[in-house]
Amino acid sequence: MDKTERPETAAIRKARADNPKMRERDLAHQMGISEAELLAAYCGETVTRIEPRVNDLLLGMEAIGEVMALTRNESAVHEKIGVYDKPITGKQHALMLGAQIDLRIFPALWRHGFAVEKRDDGEVRRSLQFFDASGEAVHKIHLRPNSDLKAYRRLVDKLLSEDQSQALQITQAGDDSDEAEKPAADLNELRDRWSRMTDVHQFVGILRKLNLSRHQAVRLVGEDFAWPLDTGSVAALMRLSANEALPIMCFVGNRGCIQIHTGLIAHIRPMGPWLNVMDPTFHLHLRLDHISEAWAVRKPNSEGHVTSVEAYDATGNLIIQFFGQRQEGEEERPQWRMLVENLPRLSQKSAA
Repeated sequence: MDKTERPETAAIRKARADNPKMRERDLAHQMGISEAELLAAYCGETVTRIEPRVNDLLLGMEAIGEVMALTRNESAVHEKIGVYDKPITGKQHALMLGAQIDLRIFPALWRHGFAVEKRDDGEVRRSLQFFDASGEAVHKIHLRPNSDLKAYRRLVDKLLSEDQSQALQITQAGDDSDEAEKPAADLNELRDRWSRMTDVHQFVGILRKLNLSRHQAVRLVGEDFAWPLDTGSVAALMRLSANEALPIMCFVGNRGCIQIHTGLIAHIRPMGPWLNVMDPTFHLHLRLDHISEAWAVRKPNSEGHVTSVEAYDATGNLIIQFFGQRQEGEEERPQWRMLVENLPRLSQKSAA
């Protein structure tokens, strides 16, 4: 739907009134608009525009106390309950390194912000919601019963936008596939650079240097560094980690934010196509039917190597990533490495 076809504010509000129980994301999709446009239609009432100034946000969040952080993509929703402590601010990258809330943020992609009050059966639910230029959510913060409302209101006042209009100008998203047209990489150079990694964080630089997507790199590099798994391996990994009380790291992200859980998982519940983790401070909702490929990936580091499991959708976008829990400078847990190496494999021919 192009800009001239987008519904007016009155039409958006009528659709919301006609579908009071439908989730905002689902209703927006049904109407052919972005979730941010749906929220903007209520500015001046239950929604207040705020500036997406990431550094000010992170520095002001700890005073609010316990909240729920939510980061998602089309196929996975990652929710963590805790406090936004230990922020590291920056223009290009910002971090939250708390015991519960662990984020990697790309501030330039945060373009729209809203403080939202949603009334539900007499209860008021408050949240801060942030979106990219196309109106897609990059990160949301939901207040909890113990959150400090005075600190929340101070932060909203600090971030308050001069623009409180109900119409939102968005930029149409381009092809979101991770498989954009790229020239063929030199396989020998990829393998050489990969083999000489001493820190897993060097991987992003290798992709940038060789103009490769993550998905392309794991498919190209060879089975000594990355091998294809049966797509059911992701669910198996989660269940085995829970059954063996093996602490893991679980990454879910989008273009503007990556959210990480570190520790045990315990309560795993399937519901239709979703596989859910429902633990006290960590909830994960994963669409298993969206997993087109799963890969085990081995990256060298100064202690030997680090092993991950990565799931991709049909267009090559990363859905979710798992590591074994470890501290920087420590070797990978043998139990994690053994678990991954024994997950059911596919042949390279089947994966092609």
